Amino acid sequence: MNKIIKTLVATAVLLLGSSAFAQQITKFGVVDTAKVYNAYFRNSAPVRNYEKKKAEYQDEINKYTEELQKLKAKKVEYDKQKNESMSQKTQAEITRKSDFLIEYTNAKNVELESMQKTLQGSDAFYAKLYDTLSKVAEAGGYSMILSLQQSNSILWYSNSVDITEQVIAELGK
Repeated sequence: MNKIIKTLVATAVLLLGSSAFAQQITKFGVVDTAKVYNAYFRNSAPVRNYEKKKAEYQDEINKYTEELQKLKAKKVEYDKQKNESMSQKTQAEITRKSDFLIEYTNAKNVELESMQKTLQGSDAFYAKLYDTLSKVAEAGGYSMILSLQQSNSILWYSNSVDITEQVIAELGK
């Protein structure tokens, strides 16, 4: 009787173990496409142009911010001297320049975002990226590669994880 129980337990362990190994372990990867893009195009003319514009805009913003700080210091001096007229004029200029700085910053950020989207929309780059992802994923045993930038964005997947046909077949029953 002991021998039969041991045989049954051993058979059960073998069956359970083999079914566990028969199931494929799904391995996912993630890619920071912005980082890949920047590394790939770091020395390209369009990226250098983007970086130059970005630095120019930041220099302008810094200049306007410095002007505002000087005006605020002047206003404090006028307040200390109890010079209401000059304090009010300076406050009006501070408000005008602050509004301009906000508008300028917003406009330049929109322009930079547009430039960046144009740069990142390169079809040739994404075709090469997909081919590279495919090679890296298959060599690394990945079933799916996700993008860090775009939620729910699958960049590449192995057909072995696609259950579409099984779902269609099951629905047809």
